[in-house]
Amino acid sequence: MRTSRPKTVDPPSFKLLIVGDGGTGKTTFVKRHLTGEFEKNYEPTIGVEVHPLDFTSNHGIIRFYCWDIAGQEKSGDLRDGYFIHANCAIIMFDVTAHSTYKNVRAWYRDLRRVCGDIPIVLCGNKVDVKKRQVKAKQVTFHRKKNLQYYEISTKRNYNFERPFQYLARKLTGDDNLHFVEPPALDPPEVTIVLCN
Repeated sequence: MRTSRPKTVDPPSFKLLIVGDGGTGKTTFVKRHLTGEFEKNYEPTIGVEVHPLDFTSNHGIIRFYCWDIAGQEKSGDLRDGYFIHANCAIIMFDVTAHSTYKNVRAWYRDLRRVCGDIPIVLCGNKVDVKKRQVKAKQVTFHRKKNLQYYEISTKRNYNFERPFQYLARKLTGDDNLHFVEPPALDPPEVTIVLCN
């Protein structure tokens, strides 16, 4: 007599591009979600790194395949190939470096050109740093393009999961979706005091 094994169902999964200039914190953001640790040393990504990230929602597990794409110009020739078949994207800039915000427009243009009308979240990282160059009131690009914007701090875990939850809601069409299990994180290293 043969017994059949129950079929396992893969969770819904989405290809998520994480783009932005080098040094904005993209890799640290992904690693923080993967391991809970904060990576202090900057090592530029070469090409692309792909990591699956699972989030437990009120509807079960949702998986993002995070494509952490190098921000250095020399990687630009390969970039379009990485963008193909993406379901969503996060554009990250560093609030302590004005040039990284200035380049958001080019990242957005490239994403739209290759990916079409996918959900995109704009994230201003490093809001825990006192020497902020890009003030909250100066961030207006998302309004012009109807994008969701979050100020985040990977170091502080501030607004840590919100970009993923927003994208999960958009991709599933469920505005009531929410994450039910927080990731295991090292405690925050700094306290944030926000000022505009």
